[in-house]
Amino acid sequence: MTRDLQLAALFQALADPTRLRILALLRAMELSVGELALLLGQSQPRVSRHVRILSDSGLIGRRKEGSWVYLQLADADRTERLFELYDGVDSEAEQLFTADAARLEAVRADRAEAARRYFEVHAATWESIRSLHIADCEIERAIAGLLLERPLGTLLDIGTGTGRMLELFASDANNAIGIDRSSEMLRLARVKLEEAGISSASLRQGDMYALPLGDQSVDSIILHQVLHYAQQPGAAIVEAARVLSPGGRLLVIDFAQHDRAELKEQDAHLRLGFADDAMRGWFKSAGLELDRIERLGGGELTVILWRGVKAADAKRQQAAA
Repeated sequence: MTRDLQLAALFQALADPTRLRILALLRAMELSVGELALLLGQSQPRVSRHVRILSDSGLIGRRKEGSWVYLQLADADRTERLFELYDGVDSEAEQLFTADAARLEAVRADRAEAARRYFEVHAATWESIRSLHIADCEIERAIAGLLLERPLGTLLDIGTGTGRMLELFASDANNAIGIDRSSEMLRLARVKLEEAGISSASLRQGDMYALPLGDQSVDSIILHQVLHYAQQPGAAIVEAARVLSPGGRLLVIDFAQHDRAELKEQDAHLRLGFADDAMRGWFKSAGLELDRIERLGGGELTVILWRGVKAADAKRQQAAA
């Protein structure tokens, strides 16, 4: 297709009021087809047809998250130029876009309510584990001390959970990404980040053993209270090292070895903490130099922070220890 025909196809995709409304809504936040149908007062099949046209034109992208599919602007720079074409041109359209945007508060409220219900179900478990170790504020202070010694660059939080690490450190990064396998946790994280006014972080569904990122694409990685759920901790560290840029840093925060067997039986912990030697071996296999270890006692469980740096000439072994 010639450039002229590409441009014609682009404007043809925009030549519908509903599709313009969809773009205006996605300018504000990611939405599912069901949420768009609710906001627009149209059926899901009809909205899906409009979404397909916008997707085929390259204006919007899709991101699967469990059984949900979220829509977002595919290229913010490109679409911003399109928004500039009609900003201030059609007052009736502007009023319609404003009314649509006001209804977004209902979507945010629905998401917050779903997150609240999920949190209530799991809060007792999380609080019981917190009671076993030093206060979270002390752990977060130690994390900041090891992370913020130099610029974060692109930050990745693997197993982001409620998004707490992104809430703390996204503003210090050039950009920040949170990845979690659970779509429920991602919905909770999305609500919490919105409530905190953090728009610089993106959330993606993914597995710690197969991160949806390219090689050497991030500069700082956090694995906060994640590895004790891992069947293969070494493989998870190797995969983290794959996406880490030369000179980048991986910070693992988890428990020292302990004998609280009820955490395995009741809370799905697969590992009862970690020894320094095991962590050192996994880091070495991943091409990382373990340069800092910090212990935080003061509770029944000791929290340890292990920091590794990827050498510029590191050759990662593909098999985990």
